Amino acid sequence: MSIASERIKEGMLLRGLKQVDLVEKTGISKGALSSYISGRYVPKQNNTFLIAKALDVSEAWLMGADVPMEREPAPAASTFSTDVKGSKELTDIYKQLTPHNQRKALTYSKSLLSTQQMEEDLLAAHARTDVEQTPEGVQHDLDIMNDDSQWE
Repeated sequence: MSIASERIKEGMLLRGLKQVDLVEKTGISKGALSSYISGRYVPKQNNTFLIAKALDVSEAWLMGADVPMEREPAPAASTFSTDVKGSKELTDIYKQLTPHNQRKALTYSKSLLSTQQMEEDLLAAHARTDVEQTPEGVQHDLDIMNDDSQWE
């Protein structure tokens, strides 16, 4: 049984959700979600993001990091960048994409933001003073974050 499966179950219990509710909220197939809950597979990053969002928990917590369970609110758009030229360029490129590719760009952007949040959560967890840190533990966490097979 994986940590992710235990955390998904815990989140569902705390939020009063059944598996069917999570399927509806995330759009993840029943079979895939069942595999995650049983611990047979660990969700890839995009599904980790969807599950964490539906359960209103931190992605890093869901994957087993020693961080608070609470989901951090997404920063306001104004905190991302004040570079108007860059924002305009991104908007212009997005408008040139087909609807299918616009959805892909949005999914990728959400995934990138999720990764950023998990990395920030991981660094925050290692900055804690109430938990003894070892170089091996830090390296283990970094290895998990960088190992694509952990995101299946």
